[in-house]
Parts: sequence; structure tokens; C-alpha cells
Amino acid sequence: MTISQAQQTVNEWITTTGVRYYNELTNMAILTEEVGEVARIMARTYGEQSFKESDKKHELGEELADVLFVLLCIANQTGVDLTAELNKNIEKKTKRDSERHKNNPKLK
Repeated sequence: MTISQAQQTVNEWITTTGVRYYNELTNMAILTEEVGEVARIMARTYGEQSFKESDKKHELGEELADVLFVLLCIANQTGVDLTAELNKNIEKKTKRDSERHKNNPKLK
């Protein structure tokens, strides 16, 4: 599935099953909540925190998909073409960082 297809699929789901989009500020809050759930898993899986029993049922892939879903919702409702924006972002980073990372001794 391409990013564009994902945006279309989410829009179809929202307008049929989900009834309508939450407003932009609500979706921003939901996105923050979902990112927090990713952070919780990362801290316990790769960091020094230990799992609580209630944490064990959460899976990283599922939580990342939740983040992506809400991000796609926000893009759809604000008219952002994520494919175009990602392409522009990669081009910007390539121009800006073409030598910077190669010359960073911390990355060697």
C-alpha cells in the first residue's frame, strides 16, 4: 500500500465506519496519546524500565500503526498530501545533510 492509498483507505474507513473525523485538536491529542504508548513500549523493551503486567499485552507494531492511522487522519483533514511532503522532506534532508552525517565522528 502506498502512502496515498493509505490516506484514501483511512478516509474511506472514517467516512463509512467511523462516521466522521474528530476535529483537528482532538486528533492531535489522540496522536500524542498514541506516541506515548509507543514510548512506553520502547522504554520497557529497549530501555531500563520493566514491564508491568498491563504493559505486556501491547505490541510495538500495533501501536506504531495507531500512530500512523491518526497521522493519516490529520493529513487528510488538513489537506496534506503526505507522499508529496515526504518526497520534499527527503530532498531537503539530502541537500542539507549530504556531508554532515558522513563527517560525524559519532556515527563511525
